[in-house]
Amino acid sequence: MTQKQEPLRVIQWSTGNAGRKALAGIIRHPGLELVGVHAHSEEKVGLDAASLCEIDEPTGILATQSIEALFALGADCICYTAQGESRIRETVDDLCRMLSAGMNVVNTAIVSLVYPPFSSPKIRKRLEEACREGGTTFLTSGFDPGWSGDIIPIALAQVCERVDQIRVSELMDYSTYEDPDFTGVFFGYGRPLDYAAPLLQPGMLKGGWGGMVLMLADAFGMKLDEIREEHERLPAPETFECAMGRIEKGTCAAVRFEVQGIIAGQPAIVAAHVNRLRDDVGSQWDRLSPGKTSGYKIEIKGSPSLTCEIEPVGEDGDHNTAGITGTAMRVVNAIPVVCDAAPGFVSVLDLPTFSYRAPARF
Repeated sequence: MTQKQEPLRVIQWSTGNAGRKALAGIIRHPGLELVGVHAHSEEKVGLDAASLCEIDEPTGILATQSIEALFALGADCICYTAQGESRIRETVDDLCRMLSAGMNVVNTAIVSLVYPPFSSPKIRKRLEEACREGGTTFLTSGFDPGWSGDIIPIALAQVCERVDQIRVSELMDYSTYEDPDFTGVFFGYGRPLDYAAPLLQPGMLKGGWGGMVLMLADAFGMKLDEIREEHERLPAPETFECAMGRIEKGTCAAVRFEVQGIIAGQPAIVAAHVNRLRDDVGSQWDRLSPGKTSGYKIEIKGSPSLTCEIEPVGEDGDHNTAGITGTAMRVVNAIPVVCDAAPGFVSVLDLPTFSYRAPARF
């Protein structure tokens, strides 16, 4: 008789945009048990986890800022969704402390960590040492970089005899994405076209999406000569309001960029983004097929050539909600295989296939 497996004990770290979705996903997952919640803001301390993610039934788990109390819970895994790109040193310190204390970690912060061979050697060494010390496993993923640019193109290429180029494009309207304080500043939305947007500084695009490009190259046995980056911005034709804030006429209303893995002088693997705040800005730029507003296009040129379009839609009908949910659930659904994996700093290439698990009512 097979013994019933006990649920994995999980702590949710941060309850921002992705954190709220991850928290709800953990509570509803049949193989996970929420045992703790870390909140950065004082006003969330003492609130039940259910109230932080719009679940009706209380969990009895109250948000806290006490790291000592959370570490004492003996959790199997921490789901870390705090904002990391603007606080890299503090984030790496957090992650290493968790891993060395004996807790596995799934993470959406610092997207350059999606593929260990690409990450900063200094950061990689610290994380690997923390995993060895704690006997733990560490995974970073999300929607993009992540799911759209790893398992999807890899699955498509299973039917190819030859692959000449892979292109993964996020073609997304960001006008309903309510994140002006980070994404808005990072992309430079609503700012002059000569504003030094952090994302567009030399090396930043490569740091964000280069790991995805190198991961695909390694998965397909390709050797890249170099990784290049390019970008352009377009102005608002008039002043308008959106979830990203007030966008004055002439300020940035659309961003296009590419991170290109080059072989023999040609782009062989491309991670591309076209992110508009209005559909009429950048009409000459790539978009999905007519009738589709926002999503992902994965194109493989070879034998056979393949095009796959994915239009994510959230429960509220919005694509940005779907993207946030997908980012959170990519790592929540990975928790069982991460906890079962050999210790180390891993990518999805090191793990068995994982996916959604239905609750008991099904």
